[in-house]
Amino acid sequence: MKTEYIELDENRIDPDVIRRAGAVLREGGLVAFPTETVYGLGGDALNPESSRKIYAAKGRPQDNPLIVHICRMEDLAPITEEIPEEGYALAEAFWPGPLTMIFNKSILVPKETTGGLSTVAVRFPSNRIAAELIRAAGGYIAAPSANASGRPSPTLGRHCLEDLDGKVEMILDGGPVGIGLESTIIDLTSEVPTILRPGYVTQEMLEQVLGSVEIDRTILGEDSSLPPKAPGMKYRHYAPRGELVIVEGDAERVIEYINGACREYAGRGCRTGVICTDETASRYRADLVRSAGSRSDEESVARCLFRILREFDEEGAQFMFSESFDRAGLGQAVMNRLMKAAGHRVVKV
Repeated sequence: MKTEYIELDENRIDPDVIRRAGAVLREGGLVAFPTETVYGLGGDALNPESSRKIYAAKGRPQDNPLIVHICRMEDLAPITEEIPEEGYALAEAFWPGPLTMIFNKSILVPKETTGGLSTVAVRFPSNRIAAELIRAAGGYIAAPSANASGRPSPTLGRHCLEDLDGKVEMILDGGPVGIGLESTIIDLTSEVPTILRPGYVTQEMLEQVLGSVEIDRTILGEDSSLPPKAPGMKYRHYAPRGELVIVEGDAERVIEYINGACREYAGRGCRTGVICTDETASRYRADLVRSAGSRSDEESVARCLFRILREFDEEGAQFMFSESFDRAGLGQAVMNRLMKAAGHRVVKV
């Protein structure tokens, strides 16, 4: 299969490109496209064969559910059994935007899309290219992140090409994404609304709308052996090709430990990398030192994380170390992704 790669400007969208991409999706093909979070790999959410193609293109386990993307609030009711009041309240506050809600699904949604579950995860993205594509495709696109399963999520169009060239019909390159981490996922089918994946919409923001919100105990711990209700709960995600370790503790000790480890690996002829912040970047001695931004700017750290992991792969880093980040607010999402990328390897100093 030859993959067509097309650059688009979100502020001046070519309607012919969108029409052609929508036709690909309606005919059962796959299109990678930008959202405000990361790039998604889209297929017709109501076509079981399209969902099977998504799993095959990514090499994704078929019990790992996909997220259904919509572009109009009125399209939510047909794919759900019911919309609880909490759903309406969250939609009013955060849609369009980086929030995914889990509902009990209607018979319209095939279980191939939901990983065999009786629930469906739904998101209404704010990116204009995504919205136009969803509309052109008929209103429902199933879309996990547009990367090979387990790899760092794509924040640039070329990341999609690296992982999916020859596996999908079309890639729409809309430039760098704005957020850089996947959407927050909240389960509205549980007794108390429960966060299954942290993201840009934080627990504190959700609590301002709903009051009580719980957080799944596995988010910063080891992967659960239970069937995943949301993407990323069970399987290793976001992993670079080399080995990544998170180092926690007093800043001076963290710097000392990482520099010592990098010297040791360099002595063995290994290529090393460090993920850090503006405040400490000049103090590291490694082959590759990448700042994710100021420690006071959580949005910059979130936006840069996956890009840095991809750069380390491109430049052949074999052993990588990352500073730890505050687990409050958006930092909770950053640490969730880092922990999974590192396979929960943490050194405390």
